[in-house]
Amino acid sequence: SATFLTTLIDFTEVGDLRLFLDNRQLDILEKEMAGKGYLEGSALRQTFSILRANDMIWSFVVNNYLMGREPFPFDILYWNDDATNMPAAMHAYYLRNFYHDNLLVKPGGLVIDDVPIRLHRIETPSYFLSTKEDHIAPWQSTYAATQIFSGPVTFTLAASGHVAGVVNPPGKNKYCYWTAEKNPAKPGAWLDNAKQSSGSWWPHWQKWMEEFSGKKISAAKVLNTIPTAIEDAPGSYVRGKA
Repeated sequence: SATFLTTLIDFTEVGDLRLFLDNRQLDILEKEMAGKGYLEGSALRQTFSILRANDMIWSFVVNNYLMGREPFPFDILYWNDDATNMPAAMHAYYLRNFYHDNLLVKPGGLVIDDVPIRLHRIETPSYFLSTKEDHIAPWQSTYAATQIFSGPVTFTLAASGHVAGVVNPPGKNKYCYWTAEKNPAKPGAWLDNAKQSSGSWWPHWQKWMEEFSGKKISAAKVLNTIPTAIEDAPGSYVRGKA
């Protein structure tokens, strides 16, 4: 089986990110990456912040800068601030071939190791989790995968956004999610016939996974000997800034 979290397969409609992906901007970005060999994580973080400027930029300007309030401790914002540098060759290939030219969804549009990629030949049972308020991978666009793969596809829509809707742990009993037995061609028709359930989508996914998980086995034995530690936890790498 395969599980996809807020994943675009068909890049026909990518939402507001399309504003940054014309030929001129891609040329500038590729030249900038070519000089360093990578795209700085801070640049990627700023792009996503601009997409949600009211929440990710102006709220901090007003509350912290103008009003002098301390930032509210929020775990997801810490996660969001943990930027990662993107290798130039990979990122340029991804933006050009996926976002700009949408070649992944075209049969034979991409060739990897002399093998043409044809998504319609995928028969693997797949679970697609999308989120209703996602500003990076709009759920109406991620839904397109249900019409592309030839194998069975289970599509689930969770409440909230790109990160919070996915992370949402069952113990919190927050938000809700939608499921449906059939996948009509239009995402709107799917939602009209979907069943809403309270809480996290994780138990629904776990139940789906049981069919493909095989028999339970005993946990691996933990070694009694403790290897020599490189350094004290949590490790110096977590303090590094991209």
